[in-house]
Amino acid sequence: AEVLFIDEVHMLDIECFSFLNRALESDMAPVLIMATNRGITRIKGTNYQSPHGIPIDLLDRLLIISTSPYSEKELQQILAIRCEEEDVEMNDDATLVLTKIAMETSLRYAIQLITTASLVCRKRKGTEVNVDDMKRVYSLFLDESRSTQFLKEFQDEFMFNEVPVSSGVGVEVPAGSTVASEEKELEKMDSSDS
Repeated sequence: AEVLFIDEVHMLDIECFSFLNRALESDMAPVLIMATNRGITRIKGTNYQSPHGIPIDLLDRLLIISTSPYSEKELQQILAIRCEEEDVEMNDDATLVLTKIAMETSLRYAIQLITTASLVCRKRKGTEVNVDDMKRVYSLFLDESRSTQFLKEFQDEFMFNEVPVSSGVGVEVPAGSTVASEEKELEKMDSSDS
C-alpha cells in the first residue's frame, strides 16, 4: 500500500480535505498519516473551528495518536545522532548545553546550532565543539522566543514600525497608521472599479 504523510495538516484548506475524503474512499486508498501541533483551530477556507483544524467527517475516519514532549535523555540521544550524521565532534559538556537549549527552546533550533557551532569550532582551528562554541552561536542566533522579545523591546527603533506587534498571533494595524490608510485607499479603488 502507498503511504501519504502530511505534516502541518492544519494548513490544508477545505478543498484539500474534500479531496482526501474522496481519496480514502477509493480502492487504491493510501495509508494516510497526518501530523499537527494545533488544538481547536479554524479550518482554512471556512469560518468553522474543529479539533486540529481538520473537518469532523475526516476526523471520524482517523486513529488519533497523542504524543508527549521528549525527555531530556531522548533529546540528548537525538542530538547525538544528529551530530554523528553531520560529522560534528562535540564534547560531553557542549552536548549537555545543547540538550538544555533544546529543552528550553525547541529541538529544531538546537539542531540548527550544531552546524553553526561546528563552523565556529573550525574557525578557531578546533576539532571538537566545546561549551564556548555553543555559547557563541547561542548568542549570535536567536530562537523564536528571544527574537520576539527583542522585537518587542526595540520595535520603535526599526525604520518601519507603524505596525505594532500584538500580544497574540497575527498583527494589529492601528486605525491612523500608514498601512491602514493605504488599505482604505485600495478599498476605495476596488469599489470604484465595480
